[in-house]
Amino acid sequence: MSVKIIDLKANVMDDNNILAENTRKRLKAEKTFLLNLMSAPGSGKTTTLSALIPLLKDKFRIGVMEADIDSDVDAVRIKEAGAESIQLHTGGMCHLDADMTTQGLDSFDSASFDLVILENVGNLVCPAEFDTGASKNAMILSVPEGDDKPLKYPLMFQVADVVVINKTDFAPYFDFDIEKAKKNIHMRHPDIEIIPICAKTGEGVDKLAAWIEKEIIEWKK
Repeated sequence: MSVKIIDLKANVMDDNNILAENTRKRLKAEKTFLLNLMSAPGSGKTTTLSALIPLLKDKFRIGVMEADIDSDVDAVRIKEAGAESIQLHTGGMCHLDADMTTQGLDSFDSASFDLVILENVGNLVCPAEFDTGASKNAMILSVPEGDDKPLKYPLMFQVADVVVINKTDFAPYFDFDIEKAKKNIHMRHPDIEIIPICAKTGEGVDKLAAWIEKEIIEWKK
């Protein structure tokens, strides 16, 4: 007697990928660049955005969607930095998928922005598995996390288009070898761009701003 087996995860992923691709087509038509920013909790996503926004806000209309399980702390910080922001509560989920991202874009009037940044839920596993429909994916690896993270969480580094190494000012106090980290990252994604920064002092943030500006211009062509 045979039993029918349904791969629910595959079905969910297929549906998500279709919606994500439709979202990308919509954003391309709107000429709105969506950057999906991922990392572990505490890596400095919001601090990085707070340092980044002042460098870009005179050139581009910027909106930020802050995804968290609860609270609106990060959305408030983003407004203080000079960008429009909304808070997305995931209801306990550890990531955003294409449907949740699209709901955020709809409520945010995405066409009114040149750049929308989605600050995904802090997690090194689930956010990497779900295509949000973003134009590009960025991830932050902070020095206190260790230079071996690309070996332990390969998918996150494989789906990213740029890796930001944050908290470089902590390097003297942690067992973190930046060249070893770069080697491990390139093992997972050979051609990826790596940008070391210190979001707290602003060091290197101009290079991240330049990368984003280049990608926005290319997206709008």
